[in-house]
Formats: sequence, C-alpha cells, structure tokens
Amino acid sequence: MDVILAARNHYETLKHLWADGGYAGRCELTVQEATGCTLEIVRRSGDAPREVWLEGNQDAPVSKGFKVVKWRWIIERTFGWLGRYRRLSKDCEQSTASSLAWVRLALAAILLHRFGEI
Repeated sequence: MDVILAARNHYETLKHLWADGGYAGRCELTVQEATGCTLEIVRRSGDAPREVWLEGNQDAPVSKGFKVVKWRWIIERTFGWLGRYRRLSKDCEQSTASSLAWVRLALAAILLHRFGEI
C-alpha cells in the first residue's frame, strides 16, 4: 500500500491501476478508500471470475489454449526485457532505491538500443 500511496502523491493524475488476481478482494476496497484510485484486477485467461455461481455438479469454466489477456502482456513483455540484464535476473539488491536505479538503467539501455535501430 505504501508504494501505491507514494505513486499517487508523485503522480496526482493517477486514477486507474491494474493488479494481478492475487490482489482481488479487500485490497481493491482499501486502495479505493485510501487513494481514490480504482483498482482493476487482470485475471489470467484460465481464471474464472469470482462472480460465477455454479449449480450442483457443474465444473468451473476453463479456457482452452493461449489467450492474450488485456494489459497483462505489456507487463510480461517488460519483465522479459528486464530479465535479459544479468543484474536484474536475481533479486540481490539491499534496498529498493538501488533496485529501482538498476531497473531505470536497464530501461534506458533498452531505449538507447531501440533508438540506434531507427
């Protein structure tokens, strides 16, 4: 919650956030009350929404095959890019400030590399 509050204080125009299915439930309400931001839970394609009621012996719906999930692919792609940098492939930093600095350096390197291709 501290990270969300810090982001909200730094970026006052922040209105809508996306989160993994693990944050569903009480977290949605807490974020709404504390920051005024809406928190949208982006579920994996195999996850059934919690609002589905099943009758008797009915099985939960399961998707077949690969499906692109709205917004989730952006995060997964970015993690893939960052995972190519050896320093970021292991979680070994002592402080979050140091970790954030290395992430910013990696993203700057990615941008510089892309500008070189133009």
